[in-house]
Amino acid sequence: MASPAPLRAAVTGAPGAGKSTLLGELSCRGIATGPEVARTILQSPGGMELRASDPRGFAFAMLEAQLVSWHDARGNAEIVVFDRGFPDIAGFLRVEGLEVPDEIDRVCREYRYNGPIFHAPAWAEIYRQDAERIQSWGGAMASEDAIAAAWRSYGYRLIRLPLAPPADRAEFVTSQLT
Repeated sequence: MASPAPLRAAVTGAPGAGKSTLLGELSCRGIATGPEVARTILQSPGGMELRASDPRGFAFAMLEAQLVSWHDARGNAEIVVFDRGFPDIAGFLRVEGLEVPDEIDRVCREYRYNGPIFHAPAWAEIYRQDAERIQSWGGAMASEDAIAAAWRSYGYRLIRLPLAPPADRAEFVTSQLT
């Protein structure tokens, strides 16, 4: 008998808005989390070059990695909170001025998150560029708008995270998961 699928939730939003820090806090509390696949790809050899020279190819690399993360979560936990999700890929493509390919659109429509979708809004006080987070503040704001619009276009309602310390945000998320 197959294990039931877990409740799949996600944290999305602006680059540098504290998503990964929140996921780390949730993980410390025993909640299963899915990795941010884009950052993993960017940290891999050739990842930054792929993003710069072939954004469409980068989107497909994110799709492949997100599908692996999705399937890895099947039956391993009752609840999994993902660091971003499939609609983030569509949002990335839109902010790059590219069409969303049929395959990515199909996955966004068929692989549905059945838990809350938490939106980490842009937060100037904590935003920092780094080796993989190359957007200016304006670019981060444009990414946030495109990503939020993509999630909504696939029928999700976003729950805004408070601008609060990681422990408080984690408490907010866990209260919504039960």
